[in-house]
Amino acid sequence: MGVTATTVTSPAPSASARHYLVVPLLAILWGFNWPAVRVILDEIPPWTLRTLGLSLAGAVLLLVALTRGQALAVPRRHWPRLLLAGTLSITAFNILLAFAQLSAPTSRAVIVTFTMPLWAVLFARPILGERLNRSQSIGLALGAAGLVALGWPLLVSGAWSVGLAYALLAGMAWALGTVMTKRAPVDASPLVFTGWQLMAGAVCAGFGMLLFEGAAMPRLPSPGVLAALAYHVLLSQALAYVLWFATVARLPAGTASLGTLMVPAVGVFGAVLILGERPTLTDWAGLALMLAAAASVLPLAQMRLLSPRTGESNGV
Repeated sequence: MGVTATTVTSPAPSASARHYLVVPLLAILWGFNWPAVRVILDEIPPWTLRTLGLSLAGAVLLLVALTRGQALAVPRRHWPRLLLAGTLSITAFNILLAFAQLSAPTSRAVIVTFTMPLWAVLFARPILGERLNRSQSIGLALGAAGLVALGWPLLVSGAWSVGLAYALLAGMAWALGTVMTKRAPVDASPLVFTGWQLMAGAVCAGFGMLLFEGAAMPRLPSPGVLAALAYHVLLSQALAYVLWFATVARLPAGTASLGTLMVPAVGVFGAVLILGERPTLTDWAGLALMLAAAASVLPLAQMRLLSPRTGESNGV
């Protein structure tokens, strides 16, 4: 489940209809990745899953960069910046989300995780010196209401799960990585920047796999899990990233970013359809409030928090 950091290029002057159609396609690829990852976690432990997914996605992006004639080298002085952003937005984000889905319903985890743009706005205040405007203040208020709608009934009933705390921390890690990328940008193309971040995340996940899970899968996964794994690593990771870069090069940043708001809705729908989860009324209220909150702040965050050639995607 990799909501992973990616870089975006400056929008080109024109875009065809197919570029706009890719936006909902990406929402579907990333949204259905949430239930797919939950299926995988029934048989493949989280560190192993992240090692497989991140390494393949990173290799694909670097290969695509090579085929486009882009140099894979990153200035030595920028590697600490790249690794810091990757640790927050790739490694911590993905690992925390894997454990979140092991400990909480997927539908709730995806809603809580999409507090990401709200945390980005908050972190931008002390780190980048950006002040909150009216739309951001409204967005933060809606986001707080969404968290209350989700969390208060669980606290009262004693059903609060540590998985939701993992999801919240994952959203915060993603947001902090976003802001730090703006504060200390990396001199590399978007594909190369993200490819190396993913590979660095895969190395970290690999160490975790060796330490906590061992080097090899104990047995061949079932056909259903293999299908979900193929979807995760080939479609929601590798293909989605390539589509993302091809699309944001043509579309305005705000348009592409608003498309990611469909991801939690698709994720919740996928959890209902595939996993048989039944979100409560407060879950739906929390989802509506979170979508409204993100819609209030995300385009502005995309344009102000991130440089014209740097942004982040939200696939898990």
